[in-house]
Amino acid sequence: MALLILGIVLFLGIHLTQAFVPDFRARMVSRIGEGAWKGLYSLVSLLGLCLIIYGYGESRLTTGVLYTPPVFLRHLALLLMIFAFIILAAGFLPAGHIAMKTKHPQVLAVKIWASAHLLANGETNSVILFGAFLAWGVLVRISLKRRERAGEKVLPVFKSARYDVLAVAIGLVAYLAFIWRLHEWLVGVQPIAMG
Repeated sequence: MALLILGIVLFLGIHLTQAFVPDFRARMVSRIGEGAWKGLYSLVSLLGLCLIIYGYGESRLTTGVLYTPPVFLRHLALLLMIFAFIILAAGFLPAGHIAMKTKHPQVLAVKIWASAHLLANGETNSVILFGAFLAWGVLVRISLKRRERAGEKVLPVFKSARYDVLAVAIGLVAYLAFIWRLHEWLVGVQPIAMG
């Protein structure tokens, strides 16, 4: 469990620097250069992600159970994940209505993903992992809202509704791929029991 927690601290910590220390990036760039900062940021992120993956896998062998979700919450989680995939896809495309309405689609997608997984998983390691990502999403959204009010952060500018259609298509294909096999291959858990 210690490696999982260390990974969470590294990965989410580096991703919270803009929210809690807004000038940290600028100071680091002036001190070590933009390329070195991007390399350091990427290295810390990758190390954190690797520790999360390894630590989560290892902690599954010894984790306790905080709660056992009823079956209907697992169904609700599957439904929420459809929206998470579509909104995440919208965040990587030029802005359509989805990106405009959600304002920060990637952050919202992470919050939906984390919430859905908290509904479906009551193991201690799952609650720590998904609870941490949900808390990260809430903190980042608060920070973004403050930056918007200060005029610092610019919201996406609408380009075309065709990007909404594309986001729905990409999101549904990705969702179906995860349900079919990707979740099992990447995480070791089949989200829908197949026979």
